[in-house]
Amino acid sequence: MGSDVWVGSWRPHRPRGPIAALYRGPGPKYMLPRNTGYVLHDPSRPRAPAFSFGARLPSQQTSCGPGPGHLVPAHITVRGRDGTPAYSIYGRPRHAAPLLTPGPGRYFPERAGNATYPSAPRHTIAPRNWGTHAKQQTPGPGTYTVPSLLGPRVIGKVSAPTYSLYGRSAVGSFFEDLSKTPGPCAYHAVNTGIYKSRAPQFSMLARTSLPQDNTLNPGPAAYNVDQPRKPRGWSFGIRHSDYLARVPTKADD
Repeated sequence: MGSDVWVGSWRPHRPRGPIAALYRGPGPKYMLPRNTGYVLHDPSRPRAPAFSFGARLPSQQTSCGPGPGHLVPAHITVRGRDGTPAYSIYGRPRHAAPLLTPGPGRYFPERAGNATYPSAPRHTIAPRNWGTHAKQQTPGPGTYTVPSLLGPRVIGKVSAPTYSLYGRSAVGSFFEDLSKTPGPCAYHAVNTGIYKSRAPQFSMLARTSLPQDNTLNPGPAAYNVDQPRKPRGWSFGIRHSDYLARVPTKADD
């Protein structure tokens, strides 16, 4: 473009006060609240109730007391240990070893050197070791294994359809041995009570034992069949009740 084009009266200049472009904000890093779940749900969206299975309760103990094998020591009472003094006989302890503390003549202050007396700085010439590098432990290209590109399970690649050859099946082929086919006698007759109304069935039980009676019952010879039976007769009966008391008279005296 030529220099004759008019671009207006605005020219680049320093702003008079702080503007938003001079400050660096976090940018679009804020994340909107989620619409799924129960915790930290978006308050402007409807939230469905959430349920949990809960933790498994511990198994109830039937008894927390000691068993028959619990042995209570003799010195334990209902209120705790008894207050009777108890003594025991121990062996005589050995004498303690003498202390081997060094005396004043074992110290040599003159050998302290720079640790005690002031002295001028001293320097030594040591070998340079900042430029040396330790042995590299980075694996080389031959350490990595490249996945195979053959077969249907190739990662990141589209594989062609694969086919496999199976053996010929003997079932249904022309060389199948039909002599091994089961005949009509190989199938058993199905009971009609399975798919039809079943008729009532009865079974014969064993003979029960005879009743055991130890009483003395009369036999056939105890009965007299020649004696005629007395015909039945009638009586006039009584007019008063059998439960009335008898009135004594002079004739009874």
